Amino acid sequence: MTVHDATLLPAGPGTDPVRLSPFDLAAAGFLARYSGQSFEAYRLDLRLFHDWCASVGLDPLAAQRPHLELFARYLEFERGNAPSTVHRRLSCLRMFFRTLHVDGIIDRNPAEYVKMPKVYFDETRMVGLERSEISALIATARASTPTDGALVTMLALLGLRVSEACAVDIEDFQYTERGHRVLRIMGKGGKPASIPLPVPIARAMDRAAEGRTSGPLLLRRDGSRMTRRSADRVVKRLARKAGITRNVHCHLLRHGYVTSALDAGIPLRDVQIMARHADPRMTSRYDRARNNLDRHGNYVLAAYLGGAA
Repeated sequence: MTVHDATLLPAGPGTDPVRLSPFDLAAAGFLARYSGQSFEAYRLDLRLFHDWCASVGLDPLAAQRPHLELFARYLEFERGNAPSTVHRRLSCLRMFFRTLHVDGIIDRNPAEYVKMPKVYFDETRMVGLERSEISALIATARASTPTDGALVTMLALLGLRVSEACAVDIEDFQYTERGHRVLRIMGKGGKPASIPLPVPIARAMDRAAEGRTSGPLLLRRDGSRMTRRSADRVVKRLARKAGITRNVHCHLLRHGYVTSALDAGIPLRDVQIMARHADPRMTSRYDRARNNLDRHGNYVLAAYLGGAA
């Protein structure tokens, strides 16, 4: 068992941790803190680092800061990774070596002063779909099939992530709390959430259930649970049918959910709760993005200079 094929970490039944190599044991202890997509991403990052060290004849646990700088250049120039990807993978190594330092496995953290690539983010990309586009997409989805209607409704009017929407079971929205019908989900990072369901949304989900009382809400044509990929195909098909010309993906509906809530006058703190953002700065990005073109200084300057523009 190595970091290449480990799926249950730390060592589970039938696995002797004593037989693991020092690096595999350290990786197992680090990855045991995570689950889901974070686990898979960090496992891949550690595997890439392990393989690179093997290719240059370096013990991963003996790596120094210059080695990590060279690994970063390898990711950038040989693998062609974007700055954001290099930044994320180096961040994984920072946490990994910090954990080894705390555990006393290494004397000091070689990743502490590694130069991180600068990542620039275009906030205008967070605006998402406009109000008219969301309305057209919802109408098109509900006129298609009950499943299509429920999928787009949950993405655009509840702000669910696509993985959250696909994981919804019929039992999850049969609860009532303090007079509100709610949907109970397990969100990002394993955080549970109870989301109130306005009547039109609850009706769309009930129609998708089609009399069933248990099992997945969103089904594919073969009767199996809808996946992220199949959901993305459905959204793209419906967007084309609704006459939306730009590239539409599932997460763009969540972006539209947040910006539409801000446009509707909902306070920023309440929108943060709606979107289940752990950090209010993430919600603020949407707030800055939705009007940063409308109030751009170029328009003021053009008006000030008159005909010169």
